[in-house]
Amino acid sequence: MTTRPWFRYLRSASLVAAALVATSATATALTGCGNEIGDSCFLSSDCSPTGDRTCDVTQPEGYCTVLGCDYDTCPDEAVCVRFFVGSFANKPCDPATEDLDASSATDDCSVDERCTLAGECVPAYAEIRYCMRKCSQQDDCRTPDYECRTQDLMIEHGGEPVLAPGERATSAQQAFCAVAP
Repeated sequence: MTTRPWFRYLRSASLVAAALVATSATATALTGCGNEIGDSCFLSSDCSPTGDRTCDVTQPEGYCTVLGCDYDTCPDEAVCVRFFVGSFANKPCDPATEDLDASSATDDCSVDERCTLAGECVPAYAEIRYCMRKCSQQDDCRTPDYECRTQDLMIEHGGEPVLAPGERATSAQQAFCAVAP
């Protein structure tokens, strides 16, 4: 029986393709890259082959995230967190009473400022948002470079969950994994 040349080519191409798939899967398993928020990464394609997630390579060993999220747009394993970048001459505010509709409301921040958990008015334009991995204890985060940022650490190191409209900050803020300073 004679083998047609095109059949040999297809059989060889199939074997090469199978070897590449196996090699790719092995490399992904060995590097620990995945597609969940907070996973380590080298390229954005490590986080998502569809391009809906980004690899923040400025973080130790990379950090899979989504930039520009809102309170209800992150995957289940994550929470949308806002950070304020820059330095400001901040005036104090009370996050528990700022912009309430009640008689006990305060209005220390201007309309283009946000009152942070740390009790400071900061410009709204300085806000940047990322999906960050949820945690309930330190072991939930990659160590030693990352911490489970509780509300006390949010006030000290920055970052706070983006709340739904009308929702107030409480002591039960969702903790998240962020780089330890």
